Amino acid sequence: MRVALLFIDGVGIGSRASPHNPLTRGDFLVSRFDDGTGTALPDGGTWTAADTTFGIEGRPQSSSNQSAIYTGLAAPKIIGEHTLGYPDSRLIELINAHSVVKQLAARGKRSTFANAYPAAVLDHMGIPRRGSKGPDVELSPELKRRIRASASALAMAAGAVPLRTFDDAREGKGLTHDIDGSSAQARGLDVPRPSPEEAARIFWGLAEDFTLFEHYLADEAGHARDVDAAVKALTTFDLFARAVVAQRPAGAQVFICSDHGNVEDLSTRNHTLKPVPVLAFGPQDASRIHDVADVGREIVRLAGAEE
Repeated sequence: MRVALLFIDGVGIGSRASPHNPLTRGDFLVSRFDDGTGTALPDGGTWTAADTTFGIEGRPQSSSNQSAIYTGLAAPKIIGEHTLGYPDSRLIELINAHSVVKQLAARGKRSTFANAYPAAVLDHMGIPRRGSKGPDVELSPELKRRIRASASALAMAAGAVPLRTFDDAREGKGLTHDIDGSSAQARGLDVPRPSPEEAARIFWGLAEDFTLFEHYLADEAGHARDVDAAVKALTTFDLFARAVVAQRPAGAQVFICSDHGNVEDLSTRNHTLKPVPVLAFGPQDASRIHDVADVGREIVRLAGAEE
């Protein structure tokens, strides 16, 4: 079975009554609320609330919870804490050994990452990539100090999957992180501006047994407490996600998930302790998912199954 994961960073299940929750400002697929209500899902979709804490004290963080998603293991519990930012040496070791991409490769299954990066960024991180005619960006010394590999990029590298460059995006074989190219173009980058439907066609056109797309602008808006940026990010992701679901090939499975709460409560810049929504479209419903690591386990179970 082909499995697609649309990952959106920093979206928890908040209060419908909160004036600080931008998820109430649109009928987004990820508009899920702690009273059990939410936007009606198309295509027979189901959803569940997934734990993000793993019983570990403190606020859930991106590096440890994304490591959990991309390994299927309770990463925060394994290392004994939540860690923010990018994976440290402990999490890198975990991903290198247990990446869902590596697990699938061992079963003869192919994976791909739909996101396209500037070639210079991938080279600086030491992440294998597809060919490119140029670097696309020049990295300042400060940027070089800040750039580190995400759990998703490390998971693909552990499975020997080269990542896409902006050349791929320009050839209709990859997507920028903002989906529609607007924020990338605003930074002076030469990238296309696909419609949601075009972006979904690109996504399914490159799909393998497991296909990942990652969107992190909602989390950035949450940290900035910027409601306008939050609504824009949620709207762009939602239009794309709906198009991906509408174009879903027969028998394929789509999951939509997040790693921790954030944007659902703009009264704070911090991540929240809220569970996150996991949405499922396809032959498998969301009932087997109880924490975010279960998403990774489901990917391996479904995409790794024999035909």
